Parts: sequence; structure tokens; C-alpha cells
Amino acid sequence: MTLRRSRDVPTLVAAARDGDPRAVARLISLVEDGDTALPDIAAALAPHTGRAAVIGLTGAPGVGKSTTTNELVAAYRKVGRRVGVLAVDPSSPFTGGAILGDRVRMQDHATDPGVYIRSMSSRGHLGGLSAATPQAARVLDGAGCDPVLIETVGVGQAEVEIAGLADTTVVLLAPGMGDAIQAAKAGVLETADVFVVNKADRDGADATYRDIQGMIGLGDRAPGEWRPRVVRCVAARAEGIGELVDAVDAHRSHLVTSGALAARRVRRAEAEVEAIALGTLRARMQDLRTGDTLSTLAREVAEGRLDPYTAADTLLARLS
Repeated sequence: MTLRRSRDVPTLVAAARDGDPRAVARLISLVEDGDTALPDIAAALAPHTGRAAVIGLTGAPGVGKSTTTNELVAAYRKVGRRVGVLAVDPSSPFTGGAILGDRVRMQDHATDPGVYIRSMSSRGHLGGLSAATPQAARVLDGAGCDPVLIETVGVGQAEVEIAGLADTTVVLLAPGMGDAIQAAKAGVLETADVFVVNKADRDGADATYRDIQGMIGLGDRAPGEWRPRVVRCVAARAEGIGELVDAVDAHRSHLVTSGALAARRVRRAEAEVEAIALGTLRARMQDLRTGDTLSTLAREVAEGRLDPYTAADTLLARLS
């Protein structure tokens, strides 16, 4: 109970490094709540991060992301790897609540001390993830999980945020969810490093496989650039999971040998720093909005006594 309520960052980080799930849970809760201890948590975790393979799984609702994630966990546990899972579920636009039902499909690992599963609500954040997902992934990385699996909200054609967070992005498809034209225009497909045609025992699986292969063939690639792989799976029966693990491992090897892994992680860090900076600015803006500063400037603009660009410069000067 002490760890569940603690804000003692060094103790929590040390316990998380030792594999205590309560410490990991507490750290992620502090991250999700935007606690004032968050900078201290990030500083304490920094020396222990950057080791985990971060694997993102995305796709439309109903393609089998949770089932595939469950089977991937089993495959990695067979070779003795400690696995972290972040499963993001959508929030209701009416009540703000979330079912967080992914854990129902991962009951096989609920009592395994080598697996940490955390369900997260998107809290209205667009892009298929929660705003707290990047820092939560950092907690799992720092706690010694490798790989870290991130399952997104069921996404459509444009929710591609996972590609900026993951080292390897796995896009799941299922037969009957669109023809070749749909595949070619779907922005989320352009982010894939590995495609999975799940439910491959159903009618139309061969056509979906051919459509994706055809779409990949249309792409221009520089010599030595990764060509996305396509894997057929029936995750409900654990068929094809070995081939999926091989494809993910092959992509990681390519990233390491080509130097692309370091470049991806620099871009990820840029996005992370930018998001934190913008969050800080938004908080300061709220302080100015609460006071008279913004309303006074807005009144002067509305009355023609000040132009909006000068007002914006004045506001930025006060933010700094």
C-alpha cells in the first residue's frame, strides 16, 4: 500500500527496476495524472532508458490487435524476455469513461511476473494514443521491459501517431475491410514496417495479401531501404505468430545496421521535448487567460487600438 501512494521517486524507480509491478503502476499513474513529480521521474529513469524495442500495433477496430498482442507476449515470454504492454482504449465522447477491455483478452499473462500490462484511456487524445503514452513507455523501458508493446485505439486512415513513438510499426488488416484503392489511400498503411493479414483463414485473405503486396510494390525506395514485410496470421489460433516475430526482429536488425534506429529515436525525442514544451506553454497561457492579460489585449484588438500580431508578440513576451 505504501508504494501505491508513494511520491518518493528514487524508491519507486529502484523498486520498478527490481520488477515490482506496484512501483511501475504508481509511476505510470503519476505520469497519467501529470503530477508535479514528473520531471523528477523522467530524470531518474533517463539513465535506464533507450534499451527496449518499442513495437506499435495498430489497425482498424476488430482486426485482432488485442489477440495478436496477447500471442506476441506469449512468444517473447517463451524466450525469457520481460514484456511491457500499453493498451490504449478510446474514451467515450459523452461520459469520458473507457471500458479498458484489452486486459480481458490477456488473462493468460495476468499472473506472470515477467509481464506488465497497463490499459490506458485515450482521454480524447487523437492519433490513436493517449497523451501520456510516450512517458508511460519510458517508464516500462526504464523498468527493464524489452520489448514494450503498444496497442493503439482502433484507428482509421489518418491516425499515424504510433509511427513516431514505435521503433517498429505493425499494421493489422483483416479480409473484407477494403479493396486495393482503399489500401493505397489509407495514410495509416504508409507508416507500416510490417503488415499482418490477420484472420487469414477467412475468404478474401489472399486478395488482401495481394493488395498490400501491390501497394508496397508501387512505393519508391532508395537502395538498402526497408521493404515492408507482409505476414499472414490467425492470431486466435497462434498461427503465424513466429513469422511475425521474425519479421519484427528482421526490421530491428535493419534499423541497427543501417543507423536508422538512432535517427528514429532522435526524431522521437524531438517530438517528446516539443510536446512537453507546448504543454508548459499551454499551462502558462491558461494562467494568462485566467488573469486580465489576454482579455485586455483582446479588447484592444477588437476596438482597433492594437493589431493582432502586436498583441500576440506582447502575449509571447509575457509568457517568457
